[in-house]
Order: sequence, then C-alpha cells, then structure tokens
Amino acid sequence: MSAEDLARLDGLHKGFRTRYLRHADLDAQTLGWCEAFPSLVRRESIAKSPEGRDLWLLTIGPEPDRARPSVWVDGNMHASELAGSSVALAIAEDALRLHLDPESTPRGMSAVAAARLREVRFYVLPRMAPDGAEAVLTDGRYVRSNPREHVAKRSARWRGCDVDGDGRAMVMRVEDPGGEFVAATEFPGLLVPRRIDDPGPYYKVYPEGVIDGFDGDHVPTPTYLSDNDTDLNRNFPWSWRPEPEQAGAGPYPTSEPEARAVVEFMVRHPEVFAWLNLHTFGGVFIRPLGHQPDAKMNPDDLAIWRQIAQWNEQCTGYPTVSGFEDFLYEPDKPLHGDLTDFGYHQRGALAYVCELWDLFKQLGLPKRKPFVDHYSQLTRDDLIALARWDEAHNASRIVRPWKPFNHPQLGWVEVGGLDPRVGVWNPPNDLLGGVCADQSSAFMRVASLAPEVKVDKLTVTAVSEGVWHVTATVQNHGYLPSCGIASAKELPWNEPLVAELRAEGCTVIAPTEPRRVIGHLDGWGRGLYGGSLFYLRSRGNTGTRVVEWVVQGKGSVTVSVWGPRVGRAEKSASVG
Repeated sequence: MSAEDLARLDGLHKGFRTRYLRHADLDAQTLGWCEAFPSLVRRESIAKSPEGRDLWLLTIGPEPDRARPSVWVDGNMHASELAGSSVALAIAEDALRLHLDPESTPRGMSAVAAARLREVRFYVLPRMAPDGAEAVLTDGRYVRSNPREHVAKRSARWRGCDVDGDGRAMVMRVEDPGGEFVAATEFPGLLVPRRIDDPGPYYKVYPEGVIDGFDGDHVPTPTYLSDNDTDLNRNFPWSWRPEPEQAGAGPYPTSEPEARAVVEFMVRHPEVFAWLNLHTFGGVFIRPLGHQPDAKMNPDDLAIWRQIAQWNEQCTGYPTVSGFEDFLYEPDKPLHGDLTDFGYHQRGALAYVCELWDLFKQLGLPKRKPFVDHYSQLTRDDLIALARWDEAHNASRIVRPWKPFNHPQLGWVEVGGLDPRVGVWNPPNDLLGGVCADQSSAFMRVASLAPEVKVDKLTVTAVSEGVWHVTATVQNHGYLPSCGIASAKELPWNEPLVAELRAEGCTVIAPTEPRRVIGHLDGWGRGLYGGSLFYLRSRGNTGTRVVEWVVQGKGSVTVSVWGPRVGRAEKSASVG
C-alpha cells in the first residue's frame, strides 16, 4: 500500500471521533471505506430495522471469506449510548490502517503483535439499534433500544415526545406538595432530591411527552422502557426469562430482528473468539460471570480475564469487574438474556462489556464497591458537582433552562431541565477522540490473543521402493488454545482439529482413512498469574501434534488442518 492510500483513508473520515453520527453519515462512512478499499473492507446488511434502516456489518481484512480467527465489536445497542458507535468505527479504522501501512503498530504494541493482528479478521457492527439512535439524535427523547412495542397497552403510560416544539424532548417539572424534588440553591435550574428540611416549592418530574390512556386524574409512574417495551440486551437466548421475571425481555428470545441477526451471524461464524459489546456510561469493563461468583468460573478462563483486565486498565484507566460480584442492580438477582452471556456461554468467546465514559472519575467522586453503587448512591453534592462540571467543561449541555408550557393534559408545566445526551450518557465531543483511541488500543491487545495453527513441517521419507512415510508436525503458535478459551472446549459445535492428507498421483495406504482427528492444541498463553515463578516450568508440548501416513506412488501430498475456531492451514510436498 502507498502513502496515497493512507491519505485517502484520512480523507474519508466523517468526524466520528469528534461528533455523534446520524444514520446517513454512518452509512456514508462505511460505504466510503468499502468503495475505496474493496480488497480490505466488505459491508453487508445483516438485517433491516422495522423503520427500514440497515444494520451495517463491516468485515475487515484481506480475503474476507477465508475462515480464520476473528473478533467482533458492536456498539449502540442501547439508543442513547452513541459513543459505542464512534468507538466501534475507530476500531474498524485502526484495523484498516494496519493493512494499509505495513509499518504501523497500534499504540503501545510491538511489530510482532501487529503482525499477528494482520492475520485476524475483524467484524464491526457500529450500530445495533439504528431506529432508537436516530430518535435520540433527532429530538433527544429517551429510548432504551428501539421506539417500538409489540402489544398495545390499555393501561396509562408515558410516551416521550417533543411537546413544546423546540426540537428537544427533555423533562417536565410540575409543582406538587408531594413532589420528590426541589430546586438547588447552589446551582440555578438544577433539581435535587428533596430533604425533610427543604422549603418549597416541590416538584414532580416527568419525561417530556404525553400520557397515553390518561384518565384525567392519575399520572402513571414513568419506567425505563416506557413506550419501547423490549431491551435488546435482555433479548438474547442464553438464560432468557420472560416478563415479569426479566423486564425488557421481549415476547421471546431474539424476537427483535437486530438480536436475531446477530445470533444467526454468530452461529455461522464460530471463528469469533473475542467479543466487545460497547455501552455507556461509567468507565468500567464488565466480564463474566454474570450469574455466579468467580469461584465457579473455569480457572483457565479467569487467568485470561485477569490479563485482559490488566491491559484494559493500562490503556484506558478503567477497572474490570465481575458482572455477578460488582454489577447486579439487585443482589443475587442476575440479569437474563444479555448479549455477553450468550457470547461467553453459548459461543465460547471472550465476551465482555465496556461502559464507556468515566463520568464518575471526571467528577472526582469516590470509588464504590460494588461498582454498580456508583449509579444508585449519588448524593445531592454529587449532582451539584455534575452541574458545575457541565458549566465548566461541557458548555452547559446538560442543565438546561426551564420554560413554561401549557401541557394539553397536565396544564401549566415547565419544560427543560436536563439533556443528558452529551456529558452524562456520552462524553463531550472534545473528549470523544481520546476515548476512541484508548479503547482501540485496549481491544487490539485482546485481538492479538488469537490462536494460530500451522503445519510447521511436512517431511516425506522413503520406506521401500515406491512407498513413502509422510510426517506432518502441527503446532499452535498463538496465545489462546485452538478451542479459543478453555471452557469453550465443552461446546458441542467446537469440534477438535482435523488433519487430512490429500494425495495427487499417489495413494494413501496406511491408515486407509486420510482424515485424522488430532484434538485441540494448547496455546502458549496462561493469562495473568497462570504460572508460578517459584516453579519455573512449562507444560509439555501440548500445543503440538505429529501426524503420519504411508503413501505409495509418485506425485504430491497436501496436509490440511482445520477447526471451527482457526480456519484452515495447509502445507504441500513432493513425493518420489
């Protein structure tokens, strides 16, 4: 590749490292890469949303149909979490740059690691919920995943919309003696939780919108799903549970076309060994297990997760926590139907979440354990700190002025108050580029763990006149075993490696079956603290197999080795 190619890559950039892209811009960005570099980037729509938007999936790397160890990145499965799309696109761009510039290396990585990365295929789905993201970008209304519902509800509920016509759907406050909020004296316009000593006025706070099924008297309690009843991250098949056991589950697993498309693609592509699911916000990585403590995890898997956690914190400053031990909203009540559980338990991948944007750290808030308490234990002082940070560092995007409005159902209200899109849900535009760079650097390290099965040696030696002994030495040069992670070896689809001899002009005479099952091969990696310096020993050569055949005649032989995770490796030799 040439300097002109790199300049063309830079020229195609649509600004996703400094702003949040509408669907048309995301479409143009992905199409531009494909048209400019057709030998390295392929784009396909794995589904269409009910509103007609494509779920664009990028495949990055030469020979896109050649099976080989692969990684997956997805973003923006929750509509408001727009930074996930930017980070996913940044990883795609950086993977593309690796191929355009043979001398380039990801930040903090060696040429050795970069060479390994060039053998890994990248799948990138920048936006899993395009309908929801477009709604958030268009008018700011809150949408969990997508603005749709499966069953019309007779009971009263809130429907978010821009009631006052100013182009934004924020919140409404209504004076009420039973209100839970008061205006903060320390910061004009900010509402904070009411305390027993606070004088009025007191306020109820509702989403900007209208009440479907309103009886004129009783105002329903808003919910996080409201008028979009399915959360994509509760709609995947592993450990799925129906409503009401799991809010947002949807009518059945993969009822949503977006979730179904991802599941169907992954079943067709067992080569995916690592899976990054991008969310916001918090500044934390969340790894398995989600339903049990670490004591129940495969110890070899846990050692790999420790290594990934170390890299992630070095690259991003974010800690890594257990989903079960640090991120349950209710103790001992695991979430059901989430994507990373599907990825880890059913697809045997290093599947994990990143909650982008370390807002709590930006505000200087104390660290809490379990980490999930950061979200639920915010004090009045913490909210005031947020408002002051917003004024000083975020152009006052979050705390907005209140404006009176005569609501068609509630009478006089005030609209405004809070626009969390940039600053709370997502980082400010001027910080987005740093988040993208840090996350790409971290994930490139994870992608470099790929198994790498090779036919190292193929020798042909004479046994007798016209009879030859063929010996193949097969070895895994990669960090991970050929099954991916240790626990994935138990999955029925993750079959052991097979070696096969193809003979041209000669005949295989022993064994008569040219295909041999050789089992999985260990990688050289052990994770962090996977070995002891006090007992400095290796495993045996468990990453190597020697396979033998006897052939008769004159011609050539080719030994192929393949498996679900590693694709196919071959070597040929002449006979006679």
